[in-house]
Amino acid sequence: MIPRAQLPLRCWAEIDLAALERNLRRIRAALPVHMRYVAVVKADAYGHGLHQVAARLMHAGADLFAVATLAEAAALRELGPGWPILLLSPLVPDEDEYIPRYDVAVTVSSLDEVHRFDRAGSHAKRPIDVHLKIDTGMGRSGVWHTAATAVYQAIHDAAHLRLVGIYTHYASPDDDPAFTSEQRQRFRRALASFGELDTTHLLIHADNSAGLETIERAGPFNAVRVGLLQFGISPRRGSLLDDVLPEPVFSFRTRVGLVKHLPAGTSISYGQTYRLTQDSRVAILTAGYGDGITRSLSNRGEVLIGGQRCRVLGRVTMDQTIVDVTHLEAVASGDEVVLIGRQGDAEIKVVEFSAWAESIPWETLCSVTKRVPRLYRTSLGI
Repeated sequence: MIPRAQLPLRCWAEIDLAALERNLRRIRAALPVHMRYVAVVKADAYGHGLHQVAARLMHAGADLFAVATLAEAAALRELGPGWPILLLSPLVPDEDEYIPRYDVAVTVSSLDEVHRFDRAGSHAKRPIDVHLKIDTGMGRSGVWHTAATAVYQAIHDAAHLRLVGIYTHYASPDDDPAFTSEQRQRFRRALASFGELDTTHLLIHADNSAGLETIERAGPFNAVRVGLLQFGISPRRGSLLDDVLPEPVFSFRTRVGLVKHLPAGTSISYGQTYRLTQDSRVAILTAGYGDGITRSLSNRGEVLIGGQRCRVLGRVTMDQTIVDVTHLEAVASGDEVVLIGRQGDAEIKVVEFSAWAESIPWETLCSVTKRVPRLYRTSLGI
């Protein structure tokens, strides 16, 4: 029997690890020299593959990794000891005992967490590193900014906790600079209420990829959390780092399974949501929403075949998608189809694909399913 890994590919994603490394180096070069690089690699490194991406970012010089769950931290720790890991999301109580085992820094948002984590450190007979998170308007995790002093003091008084960072998270850094500025000021006021802070031993961070437009080059901020930008996707134009010109890291591809001619008036796919207005040639692609081509692309998305755009016809189905290839001179079963990425001089970017899907790049990348193999390119190039 042929091993599954050796079967021909019907749908796959290509991850350019060399481009990822170049992006990190360019971003770091554009940042103030004192800024630490926190590489956000949650959700399987945004669907790119946690182990492969984190290993390359370690090689490229990331200072710290941020994940969402304890399981992600455990998977990251498999790459080796010593690398600082920050757990961004709240833990449930029965996870507390594993914090020292995986040597992670955890986020503190409440007095209850202070007491829980202090007990976990006491049981482990070692201090637990914590980042105090301050809610300045996101309304999610974090202690509300006007109540932050009490939690800060409780961390300071806890025998088995070590404060290594303080941070906040912006709600609308990509489209509401005024509110982002207000959040920054709330964060600053909370920091000021703590008294003198030794920032040589603390990471003070607020900015992510979308917030870098308003980054402050001086003051207490000494770290940034970089997620989407390191994968070559700028959340918005007008950012401080536009000149970095990050390269796309991710591409998404499938193949033509069948080409057929259909007469005018034929309805296409489930629900008969599209009907041909002329005699047409269509291609049936070997991927559907079971792979990550969301149903929202039905009758509105496009793909690249032979370097030309071809429109999606009818509803996307679980395993197949139908596109119009009437205008192509030649197309055959087995031809490569680009869903996201470049083919010849043409390109479909993640942002465009996401707009068709009425989604955002973060969701698009995370929605490419585990059925889709990831192929990794590793050459650094120039």
